[in-house]
Amino acid sequence: MNFMLRIPLNANAEQLVRLQALQAAFAQVCNALAPTVQQTRVWNRVALHHLTYHKLRERFPELGSQMVCNAIYSVSRTCRLVFQHAQSPFNLNKLADKPLPLLRFSDNCPVYFDRHTLSVKNGQLSMFTLDGRMRFALALKPADEANFNEKKLREIVLSCRADAVYELSFLFDDEQDKKTPELLGSGSSEVPEYVMVEEAS
Repeated sequence: MNFMLRIPLNANAEQLVRLQALQAAFAQVCNALAPTVQQTRVWNRVALHHLTYHKLRERFPELGSQMVCNAIYSVSRTCRLVFQHAQSPFNLNKLADKPLPLLRFSDNCPVYFDRHTLSVKNGQLSMFTLDGRMRFALALKPADEANFNEKKLREIVLSCRADAVYELSFLFDDEQDKKTPELLGSGSSEVPEYVMVEEAS
C-alpha cells in the first residue's frame, strides 16, 4: 500500500534562494525536453533518456548527471498524465491525428530527487543544490523513521506550497505493490497546475 510522508523544510532566506534556483534550473531542463516530446511523440522514460541525455548534460552541466535523469523522469511522468490519462483533454485518442501540444513547465514545477541526490540518515537530510549539498535537521517520529528503514522509497519530490513553504514529499510503497502512483500535486483528471499546454496551430 502506498504511503506518503510530507515534511516542510524550515529554510532560512539563503536556503530559500538556493531552493528557488534549483527549481528554476530543473524547469529549464524539463522545457528543453518538451520540444523533443512534441516532435517525436516519445515520452517513455528509457527511450527519452537515450534521445536526449547526452545533449542535456552538455547544455546543463551545473545540474549534474543524476538530476538530468530526474528531469527526464519528471517529463515522462507528466506526459503520461497529459497524453494518456483517460480524462485528460489532451489524451492521444482525443487528439487523433493532430500534432501534439507543447508542454511548458513553470519555474515552480516539482523537483524530483532520488537516493543519489537526497538522503536521510539519523534525522539529518542532505540534498543536492546547484552550489553544493544543503542540510536540514528533521524531527522524525519513530513510525516515520521505520518507513525509511522498512519500506521501498519510490519518489521524492520537492515542491513549494501556496504559503511559500518548501516541502518534501516521500512516497513509500510495499515491494509487492507495483502500481504506478499519480503525479504529486495533480488531480486525477487535470493537467498539473505547473504545466501550460500550448496547442499546435
